[in-house]
Amino acid sequence: MSENEIVVGLDVGTTKVCAIVAERTDEGQIRIIGMAKGPSEGLRKGCVINIESTIESIGKVIDEAESMAGIEINSVFAGIAGGHIKSINSRGVTPVNPEGSEIDEEDINRAINAAKAISIPLDREIIHSIPQEFIVDGQSGIKDPRGMVGVRLEAQVHLVSGAITSAQNLIKCIHRTGLEVEDIVLEPLASAIAILTEEEKQSGVILIDIGGGTTDFLLFVNGSIRHSDILAIGGDHVTNDIAIGMKIPSIKAEEIKKKFGCALSDMVKKDEEFVLPGIVGRSAQSLPRIELCNIIELRMEEILTLVKSEIEHTGNCHLVGSGIVLTGGASLLSGTIEMAQKIFNIPVKLGKPRNISGLVEVLDSPIYSTGVGLTQYGFRYRDEGGVKRLGGRNLFAKIMKRMREWFWEYF
Repeated sequence: MSENEIVVGLDVGTTKVCAIVAERTDEGQIRIIGMAKGPSEGLRKGCVINIESTIESIGKVIDEAESMAGIEINSVFAGIAGGHIKSINSRGVTPVNPEGSEIDEEDINRAINAAKAISIPLDREIIHSIPQEFIVDGQSGIKDPRGMVGVRLEAQVHLVSGAITSAQNLIKCIHRTGLEVEDIVLEPLASAIAILTEEEKQSGVILIDIGGGTTDFLLFVNGSIRHSDILAIGGDHVTNDIAIGMKIPSIKAEEIKKKFGCALSDMVKKDEEFVLPGIVGRSAQSLPRIELCNIIELRMEEILTLVKSEIEHTGNCHLVGSGIVLTGGASLLSGTIEMAQKIFNIPVKLGKPRNISGLVEVLDSPIYSTGVGLTQYGFRYRDEGGVKRLGGRNLFAKIMKRMREWFWEYF
């Protein structure tokens, strides 16, 4: 099998590390031929806090994925997230040169660069510039102005900034496992590639990815990203609340959350009970399940309410025709869809990876959305002539350059 036919997506999250190995069939379909998932040790709220633990977690998962796929993995497309990621919308204006001529790539780049000329803190850098629309001589709603004749070009751009050190630490960990990084991708955008349809993005949709350490969300209107953000709060906070409230270890709290938890207490009968595991010096006991659900409900309501508040500030809530798509591991918690419908008062559905073959049944879960999206992005990247294996001393500079450019091609 030719090495060029293989793409590997590496999702390094707060609670799990996941590697997805994909190939493209002769018919052009993406087929998943290997995958592995393991606990993530060394990250908090999406950011690396322990280099050695992160390296070990990545290495174990890569070894398992190699064994399952029957190949040697040399490079990956990696996802990045974390509470340090922030976004803003900006507008840039430039004259078309020469005046009244056809707009070309150079004109577009000048308009986008003008939009990027904003003041940000010294410890941050703009890592993504995502065009929303262009305006030619006052005519708005233009997705691609190339070839049009005009005098004045404006670019409405969604800018994403982040702490550069967070990306550097992630890349360092991947390199230490012997892998090269072909590109890094903002994780919620990878999830969007995997689960959203063009129709949903055109009619307006909110994607909410609730992970272990963060909650990522995107707002699409008329096919463009109008808002994005990452909250440093997720499913781990629910687990921690249970551990504190019921005075049990976090491992036990995670177990009962998955087995007996529900995000909406109205869905639980008052006479239902569950068994609270015994710990040293205390035997197991039966407790009303609603007590557990009340703890969960408070935190899940907080997460979704924060997302709603952020979306409402954009003034685009009335343009969300396709409702909400929930994904990520915490979205599997019973009652989460019903709670989201109650809070947002619009249709909500569960988002899973689509347009893939191979290990479909294994990957038929929201927890694999980001990993699958990374592989799908990888094939697009290669098709556009992306540089295979960005290595060497200038790796980070090359990757940051790609992070600034690729969204013009894919969104």
